[in-house]
Amino acid sequence: MSRRRTLSTPKKLALLAGAAAVAGGGAFALAATSNAAPVQNANSTVCQGLATAVGNNQRFIDAQRAAPDAQSEARIANREAVIKEIGRQQKASGCEVGESAQDSQATAPATTAPAETAPGEAAPGAAAPGDGAGTGGGGAAAGEQVCAGSTVTLSGENGAPAASSNQFPAGTKLRVTNLDNNKSTTVEVTSVSGSCVLLNNAAFEQVREPGKFLIRKARIERVG
Repeated sequence: MSRRRTLSTPKKLALLAGAAAVAGGGAFALAATSNAAPVQNANSTVCQGLATAVGNNQRFIDAQRAAPDAQSEARIANREAVIKEIGRQQKASGCEVGESAQDSQATAPATTAPAETAPGEAAPGAAAPGDGAGTGGGGAAAGEQVCAGSTVTLSGENGAPAASSNQFPAGTKLRVTNLDNNKSTTVEVTSVSGSCVLLNNAAFEQVREPGKFLIRKARIERVG
């Protein structure tokens, strides 16, 4: 005659508690997995914007080294300091420090190194590299949309809202609109960069989406 083994009440309770813990752990893991993709995508957008900013500044440094003049050393030192600041932002955002990506609107480097001033200083009205023919660059009339297809990111420079450009001379006024949130800012070009238009930190803050360092859909207009 066989005898069935029965579990005591304390043992039953212990087994039920263990099963509940396993089930809860599985639910937590599933929730964590489902939430991982949005977080990763958000970080990807932030990191890409910062990498683009590094790439634009590095491209400017490369152009200065390829065609140096009396002020190139100072300009390069300024841009290297900017890249270090962006590196700190990359670290704080969980991005790969030093990651670099070029702006989508690449332009040929100037044959001579253009002048650049420190942030906040008035820059001389030197001619921008290239005549802008076919691209809506330096030769564009006031009110005309320029740099079609360009993404916009930050230069990493401080100071009052301003922009830098490799197509427009100092003193040019540009209106930059973020088409994702319809925020606009009108800024004056004060220095040279490796992109159609880079906004300094204050100007970028006026049009950015929270947590993003890259404007994929931008309308850029020359207004003065």
